[in-house]
Amino acid sequence: MDTKGKNEAVNNEVAQVVLEDLTKEQKINTQAIHDLVTAVNGLGNKMEELKSGEKTKKADGETDYRPALDRINNKVTDIKIKIDEWQAPKKFQILLFPEQDRKLFYKIVFGRWLLYLVIMLFLNDLCKWGMHYSDTQKEIKLEQLENDHIRKSWDYLYNNNGRAVKKLMNEAYDTSERRAGK
Repeated sequence: MDTKGKNEAVNNEVAQVVLEDLTKEQKINTQAIHDLVTAVNGLGNKMEELKSGEKTKKADGETDYRPALDRINNKVTDIKIKIDEWQAPKKFQILLFPEQDRKLFYKIVFGRWLLYLVIMLFLNDLCKWGMHYSDTQKEIKLEQLENDHIRKSWDYLYNNNGRAVKKLMNEAYDTSERRAGK
């Protein structure tokens, strides 16, 4: 249960870091949109000033700014449309080494991945040992069957023959023991 609590704590820390990054990006995007809105409002105010100035100049009868104002109006509406359509680009990156929170990253790497690696190596060696043990047990059983067969045939010959054969068999047994002892 202790490792489960640690895993939950690490997961909570990771979630907190991700949420902090998202809030930072959201603040930056909100500030950029706010700057654009203030710029558009400033242009709108200047346009209204130009319109009011145009009316006073038309009253004087000197110049006609109507085509220039139409172009400015078109550009301002284009800017407003682009602002409405503009969405903040979302960044999805998979970083091997994070820019911040190195301590948390290494906790995750050495806390989980290293543990999983050790467990995998242990299981791999356990399987190899199990296969070797199984093969060895099979060989032992085969040797025992062969030895049992030889022993039974030796006992049969020894019990069912006369003294001369028993004497020869005893001599053969003694010589084989002497050779094995050397």
